[in-house]
Amino acid sequence: MIDVTPLLDPTASSAAVAAAAVQIDEACRSMGFFAIVGHGIPDELQGRLEAASHEFFGRPERQKAEIAMATAGPAWRGWFPVGGELTSGVPDRKEGVYFGIEHPPDHSRVVAGTPLHGPNRFPADDDDLRIAVLDWLDAMRPVADAVMRAIALGLGLPATWFEEHLTHDPTVLFRIFHYPPDDPDGADDQWGVGEHTDYGLLTLLAQDHLGGLEVRTVEGRWIEVEPTPGVIVCNLGDMLERLTGGRYRSTPHRVRNTSGHSRLSFPYFFDPSWDATVPVLPLDPAPPADDSPRWDGHDVTAWKGRYGDYLTAKVAKVFPELFASVRSGP
Repeated sequence: MIDVTPLLDPTASSAAVAAAAVQIDEACRSMGFFAIVGHGIPDELQGRLEAASHEFFGRPERQKAEIAMATAGPAWRGWFPVGGELTSGVPDRKEGVYFGIEHPPDHSRVVAGTPLHGPNRFPADDDDLRIAVLDWLDAMRPVADAVMRAIALGLGLPATWFEEHLTHDPTVLFRIFHYPPDDPDGADDQWGVGEHTDYGLLTLLAQDHLGGLEVRTVEGRWIEVEPTPGVIVCNLGDMLERLTGGRYRSTPHRVRNTSGHSRLSFPYFFDPSWDATVPVLPLDPAPPADDSPRWDGHDVTAWKGRYGDYLTAKVAKVFPELFASVRSGP
């Protein structure tokens, strides 16, 4: 649990900022997951977001389908049903809504049909959800920037290194996930989301009070991440593992809802700019040797290319039918 108040306070002393950065660096080296307080996100805002989300997911499917992802073209924004998203080829036991930065119709990438770019989709009769989501996006951005500045300091880089090199035009994605309770007559492995790592740099996750998130430690144990009011959970993505040559690891995690109630989670993904190429930094001292394989057997340091291409390929695997329909055209 790390208090990030100094990272968001322009009057904070350099010593207080450095102390928070050291704590974050230690967490990134040892686990890749940590929790933050002092982020300034009002409880009232999360309350509005939860209430609007419950109202939306409580609607009949025909109403939710009015903003289905399949109707958004390559923007890949909107609602998908339970089982509509895959993790490692297995359907997740969750439904959700995909959002991102609002892109006007004349944005160059929207005009070009670039995946994951476009306007957000909201129900025509639901201003509460639209306002809560846009307020949440606005509130999370300064927190993400502040945590990334601390990560830069922990790596021995200038505080603004990410803003100057990788996140000057960040790829920001936001999801609202609804996990129905386990089916008592179903299989024992009803994972809301199976084991996976995130793709980009940093995920900032708000949870409701029910829990269900589990993280795998370096020893291979699974531990629960208990939900705590006012706490944002942070975890590292594949691109930060690549950037640091393995000094930081993107940690596998999974979700199962055994609460008997509908669970909500709100992951905010803060990723490199679409056209950015993510280097492997020559850190000093060099990262310690780690011979343990990644959970998926892949080597993220071997990948080369634009981040947008990496992300598109990943999202295509979790929505294969949608990707195929968009690529094939009308």
